[in-house]
Amino acid sequence: GFGNECASEDPRCPGSLPEGQNNPQVCPYNLYAEQLSGSAFTCPRSTNKRSWLYRILPSVSHKPFESIDEGHVTHNWDEVDPDPNQLRWKPFEIPKASQKKVDFVSGLHTLCGAGDIKSNNGLAIHIFLCNTSMENRIAHHCPVFFCSVPQKGNLLIYTEFGKMLVQPNEICVIQRGMRFSIDVFEETRGYLLEVYGVHFELPDLGPIGANGLANPRDFLIPVAWYEDRQVPGGYTVINKYQGKLFAAKQDVSPFNVVAWHGNYTPYKYNLKNFMVINSVAFDHADPSIFTVLTAKSVRPGVAIADFVIFPPRWGVADKTFRPPYYHRNCMSEFMGLIRGHYEAKQGGFLPGGGSLHSTMTPHGPDADCFEKASKAKLAPERIADGTMAFMFESSLSLAVTKWGLKASKCLDENYYKCWEPLKSHFTPNSRNPAEPN
Repeated sequence: GFGNECASEDPRCPGSLPEGQNNPQVCPYNLYAEQLSGSAFTCPRSTNKRSWLYRILPSVSHKPFESIDEGHVTHNWDEVDPDPNQLRWKPFEIPKASQKKVDFVSGLHTLCGAGDIKSNNGLAIHIFLCNTSMENRIAHHCPVFFCSVPQKGNLLIYTEFGKMLVQPNEICVIQRGMRFSIDVFEETRGYLLEVYGVHFELPDLGPIGANGLANPRDFLIPVAWYEDRQVPGGYTVINKYQGKLFAAKQDVSPFNVVAWHGNYTPYKYNLKNFMVINSVAFDHADPSIFTVLTAKSVRPGVAIADFVIFPPRWGVADKTFRPPYYHRNCMSEFMGLIRGHYEAKQGGFLPGGGSLHSTMTPHGPDADCFEKASKAKLAPERIADGTMAFMFESSLSLAVTKWGLKASKCLDENYYKCWEPLKSHFTPNSRNPAEPN
């Protein structure tokens, strides 16, 4: 369940959680007690996040961190001049394992973002392209919370809280400061949303009531699992700190937590469990009705980031143009496609690719979609079966990186052409479009 107080012990060590207190003088099995705080101590109880970990050695047991090459990860939003155009990317190419082995961290490529990581205000969107597991390498992100959306290939994620298998059409959230390592089993691709300093929450439901959208019970949390081993040369701990990468060595596995309890955990969610709300009379509900998670700003109702999906559903609206409407938005909209094809653009927008419609940049259905939907018989119909598109929406104006605009070589230079065939249907002498001029 989302945000619950949970407790877990590895069954190999029954009774490893202390009884009645968090930090006994001597822990069961002679473990170390370590608290992981995800919020300030003095936050209200409703927003206070922390967990207690009982581990073989504390996480402080490592050599000093040293700066390492950042690859394609950046938080420099001034690399290239701003581009206000509609942007679309073809599927990002996954490196071949036969040519070069690339793990999850080495395969991160920053596509766009905004804000300041030092002041904990902003976000970054990355693409991950990898073909091998993180062997004896772990990572943690000091200032950020990230939501991972695999598109091709499964992710086996090791965390200090246990293991999670995350498959396409599932998402996972690794919270600030949590150490993780990722195994992959094939050439793997996906999307990553980093949010600086703000927790993801379930959106408020308002008049929808107590149930609907992403129900709290459907979020899954790993169970305790530990390993007590050493490797020649030690583990490499990669720390993303103030937008830079650092590495340190330690002798023992960082996944040495035998038991834990608290409400600050990683979690995953299967998008098929989303309970869709939609119009059953006429017109559209706004796409905010499809919000899975939100990271709120200090302004009521305005998000640093929303994670929104466009799942399979029924379309029944009468006398209505059913595809997404033409739009200019004060928010920035990055869209990705996990599988299938998006109803507003049947071609060009492909799984593993993406699009960005920046603040107040016009967008909407392509010409072919408009013509078909304007003439379609409005019977009840299934929409988006076999498809899952999603959107990272933000109140920030997102800057695209040099890799996104140039080095990726995936930018679709002809994207704008999908709207060029749009033509005027204006009938100044007939208010009723069904009547001839």
